[in-house]
Amino acid sequence: MQHPRKKAVAALALSAFLLAGCAAGGDQGSDAAAGDCAPADGQVTLEFTSWIPGIEDVVKIWNDENPDIQVKVQTGPNGNSGTYQNFFNQIAAGNAPDLGQIEYDALPNFLVQDGVENIANCGDVSSAKDQFVGWAWSQVALDGGVYGIPQDIGPMGLFYRSDLFEANNIPVPTTWDEYKDAAKKIRALGGYITNFSQSDINQFAGFVWQAGGQWFDNGSDGWKVSLTDDASTKVADYWQDLIKEDLVSTYPAWTDEWNNAYNSSQVWTWNSAVWGANSISSGAPDTSGKWSVAQMPQWKSGDAVSGNWGGSSIAVLKGSKHPYEASKFALWLNTSDEALTALNKAANIYPATTEGLKLPSLAEGVDFYGGQKIYDVFAQAATEVTPDFVWGPTMTQTYADVSDGFKAAVSGSGTLADALQKGQDATIKTLESQSIPVQK
Repeated sequence: MQHPRKKAVAALALSAFLLAGCAAGGDQGSDAAAGDCAPADGQVTLEFTSWIPGIEDVVKIWNDENPDIQVKVQTGPNGNSGTYQNFFNQIAAGNAPDLGQIEYDALPNFLVQDGVENIANCGDVSSAKDQFVGWAWSQVALDGGVYGIPQDIGPMGLFYRSDLFEANNIPVPTTWDEYKDAAKKIRALGGYITNFSQSDINQFAGFVWQAGGQWFDNGSDGWKVSLTDDASTKVADYWQDLIKEDLVSTYPAWTDEWNNAYNSSQVWTWNSAVWGANSISSGAPDTSGKWSVAQMPQWKSGDAVSGNWGGSSIAVLKGSKHPYEASKFALWLNTSDEALTALNKAANIYPATTEGLKLPSLAEGVDFYGGQKIYDVFAQAATEVTPDFVWGPTMTQTYADVSDGFKAAVSGSGTLADALQKGQDATIKTLESQSIPVQK
């Protein structure tokens, strides 16, 4: 689950990256075959670390129904805020929990450091593929193995102030060209169409995903790094123009200043993931009933393509003595109706399974959004995300490097495209410093 990262990525980025080397004594390759995964004899107790609010109550449902496989929960901060660092320390010491929550963009880091088990041969794992949104499964099915069970996804849509658009006779934009035209009209009225975060690169990655960009590829001769591919450059140039023309605000995300901009009606839209619905309602309470949700603006009129922002998996960490039982629990947690219902109620988890998208709670109108059934929009968006976006093995550091460049660009030093180039150069150096093969 990737809810808002309330601290700048640069401040968080050191954890998994700096300590990744402590697990590097294992196989640097990520194509290790799945081993035997037989059930244990007798009762088993598993340890599970997560940062999901209310996860203890969900696990209790499992424990009450499965006396022979008990799960002990350890809660912690969001992965980049300390949990990933703890995982790497524990893996190196040989005392990691059996299961851990790992975001999709962090999973390749664990994979190249031999920190997660290939669970493809564990029980019903491989046959569960068809239960999940296809592109979500591709986030855990890496290098011929399966290294986690998808939990949630973050398909993106356009949150917009329907009252302001209607009152000012501005059509809701359906393309990025229309979005820029609307931005000019809104700026003339004293507002901003949206805020471009100078610190949270994850949203920008979602824009690139939608545009067809491919930042990484892992071939037989190493990792290819392409932060400056045509799609990424197109997205960077688009937002650079909006920044240059003062058509967007540039507050750091998740700050009081950012919340106030939305709550005071200064900012009219947000291109965000499904979980953004709760961010707006909590950060801009005075605007209740005035918002709606639509499809993301498209690069080409008539297209239907969405990006994804966030999402996580439940992985079996290296060294677990009970991968079969751990995988069985992870499947239950992320596929059963009772678990998905409980997760959605406790933490607004947006499921990665196709059946989970049909939960009764996701079929209801939402008062904050004028009674609109907003999750219908995101269920459709979930079918419009391309399946082939690949994360790199040092994403926390990549985010930090690009974020530094974005902050400079927002302040007038360089451009977003420059930041991507510097981020690409820095990422290649980072990979080489860890002896991770890079395509030339």
